[in-house]
Amino acid sequence: MATPIDPEAERNEILRHYRRLLRTAKPFLQGNDAKLIKKAFNTSLEAHKEMRRKSGEPYILHPLAVAQIVVEEIGLGTTGIVAALLHDVVEDTPWEVADVEREFGKKVARIVDGLTKISGVFEYGTSEQAENFRKMLFTLSEDVRVILIKLADRLHNMRTLDSMPRHKQLKIASETIYLYAPLAHRLGLYAIKSELEDLYLKYTDTEIYKELVNKVRQSRSARNRFIKEFVTPIDDELQVQGFDYEIKGRPKSIYSILKKMRKQNIGFEEVYDLFAIRIILDVPYEQEKAACWQVYSIVTDFYQPNPDRLRDWVSTPKANGYESLHTTVMSRAGQWVEVQIRSRRMDDIAEKGYAAHWKYKDTVTSPAESSLEAWINKVREMLETNNSSALEFMDEFRQNLFVKEVYAFTPKGKLVILPDKSTALDFAFEIHSQIGLQCLGAKVNQKLEPLSYQLRNGDQVEILTSQKQRPTEEWLNYVITSKARGRIREYLRDDKRTKAEDGRYLVEKRLELLGVEFSPDNVNRLLAHFNVYNPQDFYYRLAIGQIDGREIKESLFDPNTEPPKMPSMLEPKAFDHEVQKIRGVNANMLVIGEQTEKFDYTIAPCCNPIPGDDVFGFETENGIVIHRTSCPKGVDLMSNYGNRIVRAKWTDQLELAFLAGLRIKGSDRVGLVNDVTRIISNSLKVNMRSITIDSNDGMFEGQIMVFVNDTDHLNKLIQRLSKVNGVLQVERFAS
Repeated sequence: MATPIDPEAERNEILRHYRRLLRTAKPFLQGNDAKLIKKAFNTSLEAHKEMRRKSGEPYILHPLAVAQIVVEEIGLGTTGIVAALLHDVVEDTPWEVADVEREFGKKVARIVDGLTKISGVFEYGTSEQAENFRKMLFTLSEDVRVILIKLADRLHNMRTLDSMPRHKQLKIASETIYLYAPLAHRLGLYAIKSELEDLYLKYTDTEIYKELVNKVRQSRSARNRFIKEFVTPIDDELQVQGFDYEIKGRPKSIYSILKKMRKQNIGFEEVYDLFAIRIILDVPYEQEKAACWQVYSIVTDFYQPNPDRLRDWVSTPKANGYESLHTTVMSRAGQWVEVQIRSRRMDDIAEKGYAAHWKYKDTVTSPAESSLEAWINKVREMLETNNSSALEFMDEFRQNLFVKEVYAFTPKGKLVILPDKSTALDFAFEIHSQIGLQCLGAKVNQKLEPLSYQLRNGDQVEILTSQKQRPTEEWLNYVITSKARGRIREYLRDDKRTKAEDGRYLVEKRLELLGVEFSPDNVNRLLAHFNVYNPQDFYYRLAIGQIDGREIKESLFDPNTEPPKMPSMLEPKAFDHEVQKIRGVNANMLVIGEQTEKFDYTIAPCCNPIPGDDVFGFETENGIVIHRTSCPKGVDLMSNYGNRIVRAKWTDQLELAFLAGLRIKGSDRVGLVNDVTRIISNSLKVNMRSITIDSNDGMFEGQIMVFVNDTDHLNKLIQRLSKVNGVLQVERFAS
């Protein structure tokens, strides 16, 4: 039975949250601000009064929590608080944007409009999330607070995701890792980015998340002891030299620990930088750089630095505004430790990102701020030049979100910052679209390089052009920036259109010569004969010589012959069912959807889920495809097409075999392969499909493909293989 609601207790709870918000905002409130916040609170309270969240609590607690994050964790002012309190009124209540503008002014109305989802029906194959994201970004280019409030909204949703049904948890968590965590990173909100990543892991890979949280917790006291010993000599010297400072140990996020373990293929115990030491200096702006290097000198007097791990973002800040000096040094306990040195202003910007720039706007204009402005100008440019679908746009936008950068120079020494893995062709388009379109190649550090040359930090690049050069389809494989991709696509589209017109003219002339009417029926006969899907494509291929116009003969238009069947784009999909038969997957094995109806389904080859894995179903035109919830491709699907996600779980197993991959490492010895194969085939009734083992300098690494019944069966096999003499590591991988 549901707990009865106590209206008085609820009212007090709401007021407690509201008063906390006012207390946090108080230091910067001026004139009429408190009254405006009160008016926004009362408006939101009234508008949402009948609504409750999935957890059962009054809905108003959500806008209050978002406003609290906006002021406390992001550092926005009154306009941000008011917009956060009202962010859901247009979407969920009878209020309209015009009402918000009348009561709270244009700025707030524009932000609320940017945060309101597009309503209406979306065509199959389009993405509601992508359309809404594009709408939100249109407002970003006018007012960055739209995105900052959206991030606060998303953070609160992730913190309260427990009360949502499983398929919603997966959809929201995937959207978060796909878009919002990289976006928080791009805007320099590191604390929020890390928390979003950790919460994503909590809901998609719960077992691993819990295991790592426990390991981090267990190692806490030893870690604190280590930090204390490590910082003591630095602490003493900083005091002697009269610095005003703070030192803190910052643990690495769970998500980044796991990422490192997977990337380097190591266990938790081998992740050396589980934490970083941060030294924050209280110094005037003009002394920051010198002070950071002075402290670096003190740290390296006591501890030996790793020369390959020095990162100077004080002289050249990251494009998202991040400024800091990082070094990795060897402690006396034989462990590498990352030390971050920065000023209080830099730390504020690292924690609160874009919003912190406003705090310092009147006193300083740092290089970090101008690089952030440049990024927002890039987003604006992307929005103006992009005429692709919302999904393509989102893909392009994401590619340009990831903050790793490469720094290159023009022949005159001008710095050009591009995303990591950018090429000489990206560089050309960054200089000017026209230079990009006519780019022949590049001279990098005086040496001739092709268009596809990947830039490295410090490269000096001179672009070579020719009036005769023309972009080709292949160019899209050489670029990663959205500016370059957009310009190349635009050129190819225009070029294709022009050539298709030439092709159409050729067809008209050829039919005239044959005395055949240029009619839709006759064009369809041509398409069917040449096996082409649409007229535009046919005309284009004719113009570029892929189709020989001399093959258009009178006999094709004989009214007494049955016209050939038009090609279908859907027919190849029929082989899916054959694959299903070969894999031996029984359609009764998965229970899908709330009412546990049984569907035909296929197993996704990208992650090969097996019974016992946490899975979800994805609706396609040909039925349902089953993915593991931790599948990298699954993240894209859940982010872009949340409405096509179907809840899925395994029912009781029949004795069926599923393909799974194992990676095995260890020290090489005679007879090892024999022992491994004997365990697989004899002791567990597992069939092996393939085994490859390479040995090098006394170590071996191998991959084994086996057929198992479920995750229990696989885990037993992993345990037994781990006990084989010489085997150091056995793990599953997505085959």
